Amino acid sequence: MDTKQKEEKDWFTIDRIDPNTVILSEYRHWEETHCYLLVGNERCLLIDTGLGICNIHEEVARLTDKPVAAVATHVHWDHIGGHRYFPEFYAHELELNWLNGEFPLSLETIREMVLDRCDPPEGYDVGTYEFFQGTPTRVLGDGDEIDLGGRVIRVLHTPGHAPGHMCFWEPERGYLFTGDLVYKDVLFAYYPSTDPEAYLDSLEKVAALPVKRVFPAHHSLEIEPEILGRMRDVFRELKAAGKLRHGSGKFDYGDWGVWL
Repeated sequence: MDTKQKEEKDWFTIDRIDPNTVILSEYRHWEETHCYLLVGNERCLLIDTGLGICNIHEEVARLTDKPVAAVATHVHWDHIGGHRYFPEFYAHELELNWLNGEFPLSLETIREMVLDRCDPPEGYDVGTYEFFQGTPTRVLGDGDEIDLGGRVIRVLHTPGHAPGHMCFWEPERGYLFTGDLVYKDVLFAYYPSTDPEAYLDSLEKVAALPVKRVFPAHHSLEIEPEILGRMRDVFRELKAAGKLRHGSGKFDYGDWGVWL
């Protein structure tokens, strides 16, 4: 194996949640993205596909020989980078335009963010990076279910960070995959495409669930379900103070914060 191949192989860090649930992480980028492979009796679901700097499909193929469908929690560059390797993929109905040439950032800007505070593999050329475009094989909405065979994942439409943002809820295990709605760091809700009021509604939705484990799309994996209620309460307080709106600024709450 040459140096380039080794670096690409070392790009993903693999952790196992249980025998049928695996985390594929990209710790060599400041966002520390996490993708999740959920294995059912008949097929698999890959929640988010990361930055696309290295081939996530090759890693997934080492973990399972079952058919795999990819789904993005939302159509941002750091969540759909590896979608090109998965002919079967799902997306929310409110972000289909972003998959069809209407994403509100230029390719040049996206490429800059791909390399921002990143330790890419030797020889990686960001000039080859393209923002994924395509037509999903299934369009998802709130309450839809994804049956993997003996394992059912429920779709929760949780806008706020993005209009079509989805969390994925597995009632049997108590697992909640939160994407960019909930994680330990600064939550971003200041972009024109974000909606702080909708963010609160989404936090109300997930905080009401009997969650046993929270799995975020970024940063620390040491995150407990109690954070769902804490975040909801803070957003309630910001709303009561008239600050739950764009332009209010950054707010720090210790192990997390929000930028409105």
